Amino acid sequence: MDSTKSSGETAINITESKSSKGKAPATNYTVTTKATPYQQQGGWKRGISIFDFILRICALVAALAATTTMGTTDQTLPFFTQFFQFQASYDDLPAFTFFVVANAIASSYLVLSLPFSIVCIVRPHAVGAKLLLLIFDTVLVGFTTAAAAAAAAIVYLAHNGNSNTNWFAICQQFDDFCQRVSGAVVASFIAAVIFIFLVVLSAVALRRH
Repeated sequence: MDSTKSSGETAINITESKSSKGKAPATNYTVTTKATPYQQQGGWKRGISIFDFILRICALVAALAATTTMGTTDQTLPFFTQFFQFQASYDDLPAFTFFVVANAIASSYLVLSLPFSIVCIVRPHAVGAKLLLLIFDTVLVGFTTAAAAAAAAIVYLAHNGNSNTNWFAICQQFDDFCQRVSGAVVASFIAAVIFIFLVVLSAVALRRH
């Protein structure tokens, strides 16, 4: 028996000899196996699914960082008057409150999406799970982008102010507050970008079915 393999094909040569008193020629059998396109596609689709799973973990870390950083941001200045205490907190501004809620929802969704991503790794040709993830990933792209953009506008005003509307920059006084909310906005934008990559990956995987 002799076997050769090249470019996805495996050829097995089997030689059968018959023992008898007379002369009997040997019989050769050749069995050829070839990888089907379905099997070849399963390999790269599983690779895409593994990359999808890794990206979801990265997006989860970014969204959680944005949520916890913004949700715990609070600064009180060490001086106060008889009637006023100078304090800045995220829940003083509706845009920051929306930011925390949106990123908390994104974090919860990413946790729930991990089992579906694992299903796509185990069964790379499963269309239903990929389509479901594609739909929700697209929704979360808009959701996280809107939250990050709204918070970024407030952060810009906090750093630079607006003389036309008499909005003064507060970051010279509330420097710690501004640093934390700026970091939270950056983390949220990172999560939004990862969501865009997830949508592209799911679309490519579904396109090649």
